Amino acid sequence: MTDKTASASTLDVSLALPETPLLSSVRRPGDLRRFTSEELVALAAEIRRYLVATVARTGGHLGPNLGVVELTVALHRTFRSPRDTIIFDTGHQAYVHKLLTGRQDFSRLRESGGVSGYPDRGESIHDVVENSHASTSLSWADGVARANRLNGRSNRHVVAVIGDGALTGGMAWEALDNIADSDDKHLVIVVNDNGRSYAPTIGGLAHHLDALRTNPGYERMLSGIKRGLLAQGAPGRAAFDALHGLKAGIKDVLVPSAFFEDLGIKYTGPVDGHDITALEFALTRARQYAEPVIVHVITQKGRGFTPAEEDVADRFHAVGRIHPETGLPVVPSRFGWTAVFAEEILSMARDDARIVGVTAAMQAPVGLQPMADAMPERVIDVGIAEQHALTASAGMAFAGLHPVVALYATFLNRAFDQVLMDVGLHRAGVTIVLDRAGVTGTDGASHNGMWDMALLAHVPGLRLAAPRDEAGLRDALRQALTVDDAPTVVRYPKGALPEPMPALRVEGEEPFGAVDILLDSGRQAGEQELFEQRAPLLLVGVGAMAPAALEAGRALAAEGAAVQVVSPRWAVPVPDALVELALGARGVLVVEDGLVDGGIGSQLRDAMDDRVEGGGPACAPPVVRVGVPRRFLATASREEILQECAMDAPGVLAAARRLAERCQ
Repeated sequence: MTDKTASASTLDVSLALPETPLLSSVRRPGDLRRFTSEELVALAAEIRRYLVATVARTGGHLGPNLGVVELTVALHRTFRSPRDTIIFDTGHQAYVHKLLTGRQDFSRLRESGGVSGYPDRGESIHDVVENSHASTSLSWADGVARANRLNGRSNRHVVAVIGDGALTGGMAWEALDNIADSDDKHLVIVVNDNGRSYAPTIGGLAHHLDALRTNPGYERMLSGIKRGLLAQGAPGRAAFDALHGLKAGIKDVLVPSAFFEDLGIKYTGPVDGHDITALEFALTRARQYAEPVIVHVITQKGRGFTPAEEDVADRFHAVGRIHPETGLPVVPSRFGWTAVFAEEILSMARDDARIVGVTAAMQAPVGLQPMADAMPERVIDVGIAEQHALTASAGMAFAGLHPVVALYATFLNRAFDQVLMDVGLHRAGVTIVLDRAGVTGTDGASHNGMWDMALLAHVPGLRLAAPRDEAGLRDALRQALTVDDAPTVVRYPKGALPEPMPALRVEGEEPFGAVDILLDSGRQAGEQELFEQRAPLLLVGVGAMAPAALEAGRALAAEGAAVQVVSPRWAVPVPDALVELALGARGVLVVEDGLVDGGIGSQLRDAMDDRVEGGGPACAPPVVRVGVPRRFLATASREEILQECAMDAPGVLAAARRLAERCQ
């Protein structure tokens, strides 16, 4: 979102929630079948007004849902959910589905106790997959269709709604190959083609779909229409812009569908994704096929909301709280972690021609957009294909480049095998930058980036940094780019930066073995003799958890306790200096923004035990681990989840006091 003032919305949205008499009368999908064609058009307009008004208050995925209003209405009029299974890929386009299946209170959207931002089986029998990880819907649909056949439910349909962006993921093509070779009936694949995933869709499939819109015959026809409409002044210009953005329907008779039918799957379309009558006709035909069929639908992301339509970067894919009239943020974002990365990687790339940026359809969200703008040939968007991103990066490293792969932490899970076997095994100089690491909260269980430290610790030779502040992030990035014979990872959380946390002193060898001492209560007080007589309680704050550890340590120090608070710059492998500090403590508390089982605390405890068994101290002090429990977290804010898991400063202080009592 830019700083300029956005134009007023064509929807004339006020601060009060709009009246929605038609939408309010829909309690179940079957209610849609009593509406007339005129009422359906009015219903779509009501839904858009409601989405803009409510998402403006809470934040959420606005653009994708504005684009699928008519499509979702047509799906629920044509099919019989939940008897027929409708699966959305990805689920961030399911807000309209929620509204049409009895969930019309969006006042706490993406908040604890409210409607979640993705399909959720706990909310409704109409929801099937909490699938915020893209490219999975076709495999789910294939599995459900096979089970229907084997269980004698051959009269039930399965519908998978997949975006053109999600079709850039390899798993989708694996599923298509199996669907084409199966005996399953009544499987409908709706390709929601808006030319975008998060950013504009790239890749071979995108070029093919583009060809369906840019056939020479079509362009000649469009050119004639353009001349006629533009001659009518402003109204004609508005009509042409809508037609040009949609590029819908006409291709059905102009372009062959051999690309899809060569897969062995019937194809129909393109269909105007904002014409409910045309959609119902196409979906009804597809419903009658006795074999799998693809329905190609052309939609416009952000449709009906002028600020979204004019935002060419991402069409308001996901927004915070905004003014519904203008689309401008209610509270401007503070300079955050992602912005620091964006600034630093561009600076480093200007100094080092070997650096290339790699992203998986998230160029702007992960901070690579400034680099792409400045040097487009050195930023590679592979589409929603994290596995390919990592292995291709290993190849680039072999050939003399230093790839920087920027992903949301949760999406690295999909490429762990490639990190292990292609990058790690071959000691490739690839740097992986993980945005939104740790607890993210409001996007639900699948978006918490809580798995990476426990997983990546198993990769031999891999180094992982968890910086605690801006200076640490800049240093970690520069250090990572010096390593050309092993993978490096830099992780940081979502949101604004904390206040700087300078070190009192540094233990261990820099850069990779350095441990920063943030608080040393005995030495700070000048009580050298007393401090030497009393082993301190050691609080280890890993990355984003350093502020909570430091706050708890200061409270303990104020109570007269001997306490050290430290923060390792590189957490994997555990630095030798941290092991030495831990073995010299009377008790150790490790706080980390990741999975507690197998996390940094577990690794430190194992390293301490190894040192004892190798002839070190007679025994190791107790280690208490504070982190994310091994379960899927319910939707809530980051602050609420940290409090629930006792990972906030009061929770850390309580755990430290319990440990201190044990160690008296």
